[in-house]
Amino acid sequence: MYITRESLIRVAKETVQKSALSDPDLVAAYLTGSLRTEAPFLGNATDIDIVFVHAGEPKIRREIIPLTPEVHLDIVHNPRSLYNRPKELRVHPWLGPELYDPLPLFVTQHFFEFIQAGVRDRYHEPDNVQVRSRRLAENARQVWRKLHPIRAHDPEQVLFYLKSIALAANAVSLLTGDLLTERRFLLQFPARTKAAGQPGLAAGLLHLLGADQVDAAMLAAFLPEWEKTFLEAAGNPSVDRSISAVRLGYYKQAFESILASETPQAILWPLLLTWTLSVSVLPPSWNVRWRSVCGALGLNEGSFGERIEGLDHFLDEVEAIQDRLTVRPGL
Repeated sequence: MYITRESLIRVAKETVQKSALSDPDLVAAYLTGSLRTEAPFLGNATDIDIVFVHAGEPKIRREIIPLTPEVHLDIVHNPRSLYNRPKELRVHPWLGPELYDPLPLFVTQHFFEFIQAGVRDRYHEPDNVQVRSRRLAENARQVWRKLHPIRAHDPEQVLFYLKSIALAANAVSLLTGDLLTERRFLLQFPARTKAAGQPGLAAGLLHLLGADQVDAAMLAAFLPEWEKTFLEAAGNPSVDRSISAVRLGYYKQAFESILASETPQAILWPLLLTWTLSVSVLPPSWNVRWRSVCGALGLNEGSFGERIEGLDHFLDEVEAIQDRLTVRPGL
């Protein structure tokens, strides 16, 4: 099967059409994510991100459906009530960017006319851009506070650490562009920091993840144990929905592509995030290799406190950028 962006968009439309015939509760559906870009593939793998909007409360909030080893459907189900106040959505840091320019796949009740009129109105005005960015930075600081007292080698603590980093990095990203995507997180961030006038912040983020302590060979050596842990956790009903056996190729092919590039350390974000999510639902015996990797990255008992202090400084820099950056409409 020859897979192209256009063929996957057709699959998205066909998927929604079938659902609309069997689900009278469906109000709207739209395509978002990587297929809204010109280069959705990373390592010949991608996903099809669709949002279904239901009149009532959906029975499930997210489902992963396999298509091929390289491609899967990632469907989010939202209630219509989530969209009741469009003018507030334009300053929502997640839904605002998502709703600004999706591809409508199914529409009833003039859904997109109503929603996008509110979201797009003054969306690019500096005040609204700053509100979206500051909300994420404030959340990042709140999560950072949960890192005290320090409990090194605790998956929950490392997840808080990564969440704070993600929120802070996206706060910068929203000042000049869209939200960062999971697999391309470290590939996209340097351009966003440059646009924000702080290119050195990208190196700071890499340091927080321990990228300066590992090379491509070390990172490649992590993958077999990561894969075993990922697949073991994928069968656990309490694991995050992103950890699914269906998504193994989606991550693995991206990792191989990044490792072969000039920036192999960019693998660190999706690798560390998915590995930590996996071990967080598994018995302690599965943590041994993960703990070893954390040690190699400077996230062990001896240096985790230093990393948390570094994150504090990183958050200060993000807040300083927000204070001094004049955002031009249209960016």
